[in-house]
Amino acid sequence: MSVAIALAFGATTAAQAAQFSTHHVRDVVNQGIAKQVGHLPSSQLMRLDVVLPVRDQAGLDAFVAAVTNPSSPTYRHYLTPAQFTAQFGPTQNDYATVVQYLTRNGFTVVGGSRDSMDIQIVGPVSSVESAFNVKMNTYQHPTENRVFYSPDREPTTSLAIPLWHVSGLNNYSIPHPLYVNRTTYAQTHGLSAESLVSHATTGSGPSSSFLGSDMRAAYYGGTALTGAGQNLGLWEFYGTDLADLTTYYKNVKQTNNVPVTVYSTDGTSTSCTASSGCDDTEQTLDMTQALGMAPGLNSLVMYVGSTDTAIISAMTTHSPLPTTIGCSWGWTPDDPSTLDPYFEKMAAQGQTFFAASGDDSTWSSRNEAWPADDTNVISVGGTDLTTSSAAGPWKSETAWTDSGGGISPDKIAIPSWQQISGVINSSNKGSTKYRNGPDVAANANFTFYVCADQTTCTANEYGGTSFAAPMWAAFIALVNQQLAANGSAGVGNFNATVYPQNESGGALTSTYTTDFHDITSGKSGSYSAVTGYDLVTGWGSPKAALITTLSQ
Repeated sequence: MSVAIALAFGATTAAQAAQFSTHHVRDVVNQGIAKQVGHLPSSQLMRLDVVLPVRDQAGLDAFVAAVTNPSSPTYRHYLTPAQFTAQFGPTQNDYATVVQYLTRNGFTVVGGSRDSMDIQIVGPVSSVESAFNVKMNTYQHPTENRVFYSPDREPTTSLAIPLWHVSGLNNYSIPHPLYVNRTTYAQTHGLSAESLVSHATTGSGPSSSFLGSDMRAAYYGGTALTGAGQNLGLWEFYGTDLADLTTYYKNVKQTNNVPVTVYSTDGTSTSCTASSGCDDTEQTLDMTQALGMAPGLNSLVMYVGSTDTAIISAMTTHSPLPTTIGCSWGWTPDDPSTLDPYFEKMAAQGQTFFAASGDDSTWSSRNEAWPADDTNVISVGGTDLTTSSAAGPWKSETAWTDSGGGISPDKIAIPSWQQISGVINSSNKGSTKYRNGPDVAANANFTFYVCADQTTCTANEYGGTSFAAPMWAAFIALVNQQLAANGSAGVGNFNATVYPQNESGGALTSTYTTDFHDITSGKSGSYSAVTGYDLVTGWGSPKAALITTLSQ
């Protein structure tokens, strides 16, 4: 029951508690597990992102359900960002009222817009404490050797209108990229690095490592579709050194013809060099996987930011709008519903969001599943791929032993499309109560060629679902190109389309076997790859025929 509903029924909760719809304080602070060690200096500047709620949540839920439902007359009848604001965004008066409140409390507005539903602000700790009625304390992290800051209680305001969230009030969870270094992994687990890849690699890169173009050959295999006219976005918490991308293409004797833009969503630096202590391995591999699958994209934009809401709000308003997006980062949010307004906005606007499912095997409270376990995203697991030859077609595929998946540790309710008869069964051991993941998968084994940090490039050293998420995002760019040629709108969030296409009446369909490589061997943690949907590889990896199916 929401706080607003509770108040309507005469609950004794203080009225101000209704001002925010999401949580901001971690359990370790609320329960006294994390020891307080100090207080942030009153003059220290903080950069925050204040998010306003959507205006008609029930209406938005109904719109998204219809626009993603193949049986609905409004299927794929998407909104533009301006239309979304007019129908579901905050009113101009509410937005202006919040801006006035923040500036009156000593903040400077430095970004955000009504279309993006947020207000980016900078101000001293003293302003944070007075505006949101909190104390900004520092605490010893219970599981990491560092100190973090956090408000001592949930924020409230004296505004008469509700707010959704304030990003940046704590740094308890630091986002990390979802790739794995084979040597480091082997040392940690007491294994031989050579034993982690049990077969000869079959890529066209140095030492037979896989290039992004090898994934295109394996999963698409054609030449007609290149992603032409399509705009792809990559979610990044740090900038990059584009010299690493240049090195990659030079070394593999290929040419990149796609314009790449590194866009700061909140003032975060777009630069990332080894000399400054920054590592751009994730950022570079994201680009090479996306560009390899869709070498003819109209644009590739890396959206860089320090807070999740700043990044995603920009992704829902930027022009040209990225219609397919890859996120290869994991973190634990203040509240697992924090980004739902934006995920739903993306669905309403026809944007497809892929999130890497992680590289720590079965999801748990210790293994960060979010945002991959959110109902409103497409979760991407990992496989171990073998091709027939260098730059050759798909030959075989098994589950990757560290593919993230399982049952939502955030206890996110099972979506309607996973409740279809036969999807969850005794073989895959999924939950009939909570969201299961991943939804799909692609190669994630230690079989890739990677260039980063202006050092010697590596072959067959890195793996992870980080590779699979941008790969899938680029594959959908091929689908969207075909849809555009057909005079149709883009794919959008396809889970409500793909699940019923693959499973009907408790039985797998012929469409499924035509569109997906069903991964039926291998396991990761508590779950095994089985016939049909499973909690290691989802429905499996794509075949070229999926493009035709999703283009109808």
